[in-house]
Amino acid sequence: MSKKPAVGSLFLSFLRLGLTAFGGPAMVAYIKEMSVTRHKWLDEDTFKDGVALCQSIPGATAMQTAAYVGLRSKGIPGALASFIGFGLPAFILMLILSSLYARYHALPKATSLFNGLQVVVVAIVANATYSFGKSTLMNFRDIILAITASVLLWIGVNPFIVILGAAFAGIVFLSGRCIIAASTVERETYRHIVRQLSILLLILFSGLLTLYLIDAKLLNLVALMMKIDLFAFGGGFASLPLMLHEIVDVRGWMDSKTFMNGIALGQVTPGPIVITSTFIGYMLYGLPGAITATLAIFTPSFLMVIAVTPVFDRLKASAYFTGATKGILASFVGLLFFVTVKFALAVPWDIVRAILVSAAFASLVRKMDILYVVLITAVISVFLF
Repeated sequence: MSKKPAVGSLFLSFLRLGLTAFGGPAMVAYIKEMSVTRHKWLDEDTFKDGVALCQSIPGATAMQTAAYVGLRSKGIPGALASFIGFGLPAFILMLILSSLYARYHALPKATSLFNGLQVVVVAIVANATYSFGKSTLMNFRDIILAITASVLLWIGVNPFIVILGAAFAGIVFLSGRCIIAASTVERETYRHIVRQLSILLLILFSGLLTLYLIDAKLLNLVALMMKIDLFAFGGGFASLPLMLHEIVDVRGWMDSKTFMNGIALGQVTPGPIVITSTFIGYMLYGLPGAITATLAIFTPSFLMVIAVTPVFDRLKASAYFTGATKGILASFVGLLFFVTVKFALAVPWDIVRAILVSAAFASLVRKMDILYVVLITAVISVFLF
């Protein structure tokens, strides 16, 4: 039988887990161990439904799973407590690292460090492309969609349009037979969630209006991060092509190397790779930028967990939904491949860097902890570059 934890207990439990939340989606297993096995907040079937939900909608999977556990355990207050507790350590550490980077990145030792870390970023994204592709590209049509997405990016098509096109293609070519499933959520429970969700949306729109009145530049940053999160199907890595396009290529807010340095810093912090938004916000507008960019990159996917959970049984039975999801996920393999090549072109290659990237990639493929790969590369870089 499931136990109902206090909201404060949820926050502290996920805060402790968030301190060691390295590995992105791999943290889902640890969330399960804590919430199902140890504390028995959820039964195993309910947790599995949550994982399926979080993999089907945009956003960072581990963060959404934390929110789902809180929602099922203690409603929307529990979802907020779990979500904030799990992500807070990553935000605080990334904020500290961003501040140090802004002050000291031009020093010789720091330059050497980031010369090496840019190489490991190429390996990280290449491994994400490989892993994502291995689990996503199941047939010839998936492969064609991935290749098409990559080619469209190379010729300058907006990635958001590529994703929408992939969703349409998935509906047309990848949809299976539609099976109607009944919702397992009582009508009164659903109404209660809708009322609470309406309050959260009112708070969100009030915050956006306040930003508009205070600083239109921050509102522009927030709107961009929210749009990126809404299209980041497949987890945090799916946000990278969108961030790269909008921040580096379209707006020119920073160059590719600085953006890569932000990703590298994100890999030595616990939490999802989208915590790079904290770095971007800080580099652009200091502390206010870091706070608003971070809130913006997580808010849409959090609200989506709240909104979709009561109706997910029916949604996942829709052939159109599953087809669109398959198409989008296939396109992200192509988008990640594009980012891998784009990052590789920004590196001044030599034999040492080639060996480093090969070793880092091989280590990641063999499931070595990403934190160790980054730290070892950082130490080597200080001495070699």
